[in-house]
Amino acid sequence: MERSAGILLAISSLPSKYGIGSFSKEAYRFVDWLRAAHQSYWQILPMGPTGYGDSPYQSFSTFAGNPYFIDLDTLVDQGLLTDRECRERDWGDDGRYVDYRTIYEGRYPILRKSYERWKMTDSMEFSLFMDENKEWIYDYSLFMAVKDSLGGIPWTEWPQDIRNRQPDAVQKMQVELAEEIHFQQYMQYLFYTQWNALKSYANKNHIRIIGDIPIYVAMDSADVWAHPELFRLDEDRCPYEVAGCPPDGFSETGQLWGNPIYDWELNRQTGYSWWIARMRHSYKLYDVVRIDHFRGFDECYAIPYGEETAVNGKWKKGPGMDLFRNIEKALGKRDVIAEDLGFVTDSVRKLVHDSGFPGMKVVEFAFDVRDTGAASDYLPHNYIRNCVVYTGTHDNETLIGWWSSIDQRSRDMARDYMAAHYTPDRLINVPFITLAMRSIADLCIIPMQDYLGLDNKSRMNKPSTVGDNWRWRMISDDTDDDLAEEIGRLTLMTGRSKM
Repeated sequence: MERSAGILLAISSLPSKYGIGSFSKEAYRFVDWLRAAHQSYWQILPMGPTGYGDSPYQSFSTFAGNPYFIDLDTLVDQGLLTDRECRERDWGDDGRYVDYRTIYEGRYPILRKSYERWKMTDSMEFSLFMDENKEWIYDYSLFMAVKDSLGGIPWTEWPQDIRNRQPDAVQKMQVELAEEIHFQQYMQYLFYTQWNALKSYANKNHIRIIGDIPIYVAMDSADVWAHPELFRLDEDRCPYEVAGCPPDGFSETGQLWGNPIYDWELNRQTGYSWWIARMRHSYKLYDVVRIDHFRGFDECYAIPYGEETAVNGKWKKGPGMDLFRNIEKALGKRDVIAEDLGFVTDSVRKLVHDSGFPGMKVVEFAFDVRDTGAASDYLPHNYIRNCVVYTGTHDNETLIGWWSSIDQRSRDMARDYMAAHYTPDRLINVPFITLAMRSIADLCIIPMQDYLGLDNKSRMNKPSTVGDNWRWRMISDDTDDDLAEEIGRLTLMTGRSKM
């Protein structure tokens, strides 16, 4: 990975007249803006279909795409919708935030309307898509059709025969829900057709896509329903334990994610075939894959099922390098970013080192960690080249919001370190971004909110909370020519431009 720079912005955060960012003209405009700003990477968040809480890290499938991101104007151009049909829907009244309830109530009915017009056609492209994605599309579309027919309840609460995928029950549902299954497949066809076009455009403009995949999959997902043997589940298909994080700076009681833990021994016996398929699929979507919670491959934090907090969890051994040797053997050497944040042990450091993947550095952590002084791994003078530096991630406060929340001692330390004694608080994001860009790290990724100098009203996610997360989005005026020129000048000055 050469010295370069990029910006972190979720697809959902793109400007849009339909309530949530999508693969629209605004997405193509953002690619143009990235190139004008001399950026080489666009990092996005996971793009899977989401449920309760709207978290992209709790998706109904690790392979499927979120129908919210399908661009409706493209369907208008194709004659599958009319402009009036799109405009007369309620998409929310705040251009800065996603109203997920409104989006849910409006998006699927209008996509179904387009499906009713499309299904009368004979699409060779659709048949090809189905064949190319047969490893997952049939399980996923049946899963979603059954879920919708039962009011959206988790598959663990379905009638026992279909919950356990008994052949007669599966065949019965395939017949009874054939139309709904086809509709689900249609939405995935639209998603992938539009995303592939956008990614191709980005690549032609020398912008590489960094995709984000969670280490775990959601319990209520087609992945666990279709492949329960890959996870530590009992005979009733309930998990013995679930994933999370121990108590830390984010939460005094830890983070209880609720994802099932992998049965790594069984995965090993299959040659990690499911993981290889997952990574192969990811590289169809992205140029670089960032794996969230990389330390879980060394040890995973397992919390007994039924616990209300993460306090009583225990660390259990993961697959280590054996997994990545098998993936590289099957797919060749690929670009991976290892999210190695949080409590890092010597064995985690060794795994990251042995993999050769760049780890992550977060500038905010350098000044928010007490009594570490000059020894902090997150202070730029301690970086190595093979790492990716961020001012913050999707889980952190924005720079401006973080600055207002830390104590005076931390502020003084930061101002001394950056020689930014006279920078006003409202512009403090500038020296922090410059610090990250000037660092030795091969790649520097800055969240869009930090370039815009926004406070915590624009924070993307606050871990261990539900309700106000994943909602922030830009408006078109945010990405103007002046900001592109300013970012481009900094990128050139710090030797990160590839244009």
